[in-house]
Amino acid sequence: MKHFQCAGLALAIGLTLYVPIAEARPVSYPGGWTVMQMNNGDMSSAHVHYSPTFKDSIGLYSERNWGEDWHFTGVQYNRLVKRWNTPTSQANLYLKAAAGQADPFGDGANVEAAGFVGLGADWETRRWFVSYEGRAYDLGFDKDARQSARVGVAPYVGDFGDLHTWLMLQVENQPESDTPTTLTPLVRFFYDVQLLEIGYTPESEEFMLNWIVRF
Repeated sequence: MKHFQCAGLALAIGLTLYVPIAEARPVSYPGGWTVMQMNNGDMSSAHVHYSPTFKDSIGLYSERNWGEDWHFTGVQYNRLVKRWNTPTSQANLYLKAAAGQADPFGDGANVEAAGFVGLGADWETRRWFVSYEGRAYDLGFDKDARQSARVGVAPYVGDFGDLHTWLMLQVENQPESDTPTTLTPLVRFFYDVQLLEIGYTPESEEFMLNWIVRF
């Protein structure tokens, strides 16, 4: 892990992460990089992005959808549309878009131009957290959509520099999936610049494992 030498940059990171960030936010501090790796029984994705400003990020996104048997790779752009700050809470609204290519079987034989657009929103205090994300895909050979929402609570409120823990429940809807609606209890651990999520979906008997790091 890279150590920051500049006090100003360290302060920017502290301001970005404190109270503490509960959401896997798609925009970081200016000049920051983020690596996101998401896994469950239906899909696996990797997203590496750079934030030139506190409102924008751009990077590479790859998703292998095992449930529907396709693979998307492309460039993703994220935009912080609006942020609401109060003394005790913060809320954010994001737009997301990507353009690239998709393969219906993940073997590279039938590549089509593809893309997606999405909307994300979250609200949090130091104790409570809620979020929503919706995304629509045009894969060239097919169209797909999904949406998910989360509610979470912190069993304790830690100080800056502590290990922060969140207990969450995620509901996800994917109309084309074998199990269109699922509930996933999960635990989120947040420490320094790293975030780890571990969950289990009883309907599909599948585990979730997500990992995010900012540097």
